[in-house]
Amino acid sequence: MDSGQTTHGDTRTGAGSAGREAPAVAGGSAPSKRVVLQHPASAQRELADHGFVASAPPLALSSFVASLLEPALAIVTLVGVTLAYGGEVDTATRLLAALSLLLLFPGQDRFFDKPAAAARGIVLAWATAAAVLLLCGYATNTVRFFDTDVLLGWAVCTPLAQIGATWVGSAILRQRSRANEGEHRALVIGAGALGAKVAELVTSRAAYGHQCLGYVEDRMPARCHANARDKLLGRFDDVLDLIQRHHIREVYLTLPLSVQPRISRLLTELRDAAVTIYFVPDLFAFSVIQGRMRNLQGIPMVSLLESPFVGVNALVKRISDIVLASLILLLIWPVLLAVAIAVKLESPGPAIFKQRRNGLDGEEIIVWKFRSMSVTENGATVTQATRNDPRITKVGAFIRKTSLDELPQFINVLQGHMSIVGPRPHAVAHNEQYRNLIRAYMIRHKVKPGVTGLAQVNGYRGETDVIEKMAGRVEYDIEYLRRWSLWLDLKIIAKTVGVTWFDKNAY
Repeated sequence: MDSGQTTHGDTRTGAGSAGREAPAVAGGSAPSKRVVLQHPASAQRELADHGFVASAPPLALSSFVASLLEPALAIVTLVGVTLAYGGEVDTATRLLAALSLLLLFPGQDRFFDKPAAAARGIVLAWATAAAVLLLCGYATNTVRFFDTDVLLGWAVCTPLAQIGATWVGSAILRQRSRANEGEHRALVIGAGALGAKVAELVTSRAAYGHQCLGYVEDRMPARCHANARDKLLGRFDDVLDLIQRHHIREVYLTLPLSVQPRISRLLTELRDAAVTIYFVPDLFAFSVIQGRMRNLQGIPMVSLLESPFVGVNALVKRISDIVLASLILLLIWPVLLAVAIAVKLESPGPAIFKQRRNGLDGEEIIVWKFRSMSVTENGATVTQATRNDPRITKVGAFIRKTSLDELPQFINVLQGHMSIVGPRPHAVAHNEQYRNLIRAYMIRHKVKPGVTGLAQVNGYRGETDVIEKMAGRVEYDIEYLRRWSLWLDLKIIAKTVGVTWFDKNAY
């Protein structure tokens, strides 16, 4: 929650005109060239002719085994513990097994993790699933169908079995890699920062047979990455000779897109070698948000800037917002009533102040707040609240300090205009000011505004009297888009409670 400024919305976005057609030119302009849209099947056939496969790459054998391992072991352990305590696999037990499968499938591939990291991940995943099952059991009163000793034994034995199986699988993979030594001997073309990162990742899997012999680069060593200078094996013209001499099996092409002619020449030469070729696009040069591989009717794409709330994530976010906002409103309705009465009794004017702000994609929304000032600014100019601001009433000072003035926004969450966690909305006047001063400012409008946010629990709550404070707030907002998860939302909500009572930046 952010009580430091009053805010309202802006109907324009930075990309608002990107999808508009240019108007036709009247008069004697030359006729435009007709564009013929290709049928998706034809586009896929054309890509196939060039060697592109529209479907996803085959799942690695280890990933396939891992996807089944954790849920299967949870079910096997449940059946085993039930039988060990003299019980029988009845309908309730089968239903519990089915719910466990839904929560744990697909399992994560942890065979390449360090043993301690794999164990931590398994324990955390199992604890989360067990907590959800326990809550469901108490909520539906179905926990009474199970023996307490069986549930405790299952809760303890399942992660132990999963950890043991993961460690055994990891050992088998290492043994197999030693038996097939040299199967993943790699060469990196390009000794820049991207090439050094690729080499580092390849080397990190040395225990599983991956080996990076070095780099080829036409630039002088002084212009190469510091970690690559001692491992330069030659120039681009030496690639085929190096592949044959060192029995290279894999080549990673990490050159920037600006040297496309050179990339094309290298790819032509590499066709004369029996190696696997991986092209690694240099995406580290961009500020990527939710970057992932996409497939548009067989055309491979890389998303560079995308909302985290697409597909299932959007459903998870909306359901969590509805459930949590409903629970919170049920708990705080007496507080809402008390604050509304206090505001009305102290000064004339409405108890609820409705203000226009930016919502998703920059669309205008109406945000509710308890009135905390003697004025209700909602025009082209909105003055931020400052310390000891004479416009703030006595009741307003208290509810701003404790963020009680923001509580009606949980109703905005149920309306679908806001989310519980997200970037805080700013006044239209402030949006117009800061969008021209702070790079990527409008990216924060790729998601719904929130009642609280990552910036607010990291010290950026209250007045933004200098540009550096607003820049810091925007940086955290963008980081939230990059890192979003339901677990992150829950942590931000929990931290907001402490920030609300102990933060001194709100007034």
